[in-house]
Amino acid sequence: MTDKAPVAIRPASTILLVRDDPAFEVLMVKRHHQVDFASGALVFPGGKTHDGDHDPAWADFCVAWEAVEADQRPLRIAAIREAYEETGIILARFESGELFHGDDWAASVRGEVDRGERAFIEVVKRLGLRLDLSALTVFARWITPDMMPKRFDTWFYLATADDNQLAACDGRETVDAEWIAPLEALRLAQTGERTIIFPTRMNLQLLGEADSAADATSRASDRTLVTVLPKVERREGGGVLTIPADAGYGAVEEPLSAIR
Repeated sequence: MTDKAPVAIRPASTILLVRDDPAFEVLMVKRHHQVDFASGALVFPGGKTHDGDHDPAWADFCVAWEAVEADQRPLRIAAIREAYEETGIILARFESGELFHGDDWAASVRGEVDRGERAFIEVVKRLGLRLDLSALTVFARWITPDMMPKRFDTWFYLATADDNQLAACDGRETVDAEWIAPLEALRLAQTGERTIIFPTRMNLQLLGEADSAADATSRASDRTLVTVLPKVERREGGGVLTIPADAGYGAVEEPLSAIR
């Protein structure tokens, strides 16, 4: 018998878009029931990085390019691209510095970007935009446990959405987009009205400690980043999933039977 080859860990980005109007809320999307990961679950927009996210030409189409570490640039570009593909929101500015609030043409071609038929950078060029890398604050970093069939090294970013940035689901990977208070999302998960997977639930809990977008951003900026790699530990009642105690989530021991 031979040992199984280790599962490749793929880089990914997720974005927590928050706002304060009418209350402190985060944008979440419901995954299509036919997708192969977290089907039917309420999640933050996000996904794997693509080759196009590493295009050096992005240097001319990003705000704060030099201020962001080189290995962070493609991850942040991926987060902004995924937000566009799944919700229609592009975190970008015109050369004048004015925020981009949306555009009919941009809305019409987002499916082409999602399917790989059109490069995201071409959309940004045509619109005369610069992706605002400085708008993203590192919120968390999670690595999928080694017993899972698919593994991701996922960076979670926090960003504040403008009141005029409207969200709409893509209809392919996601079937709904909604602004929801973090603690309300947790309540819905607890009652079974929504399916929320473990990492999303933990980050909703962390986000729910804040009472505004500014407070959430300040907390994320001040928090020491501890990479979360959940591990299985055995207890008398069965296996539990644990995460580092210093990661900011408190003491967590999640029964494996409850993991989604």
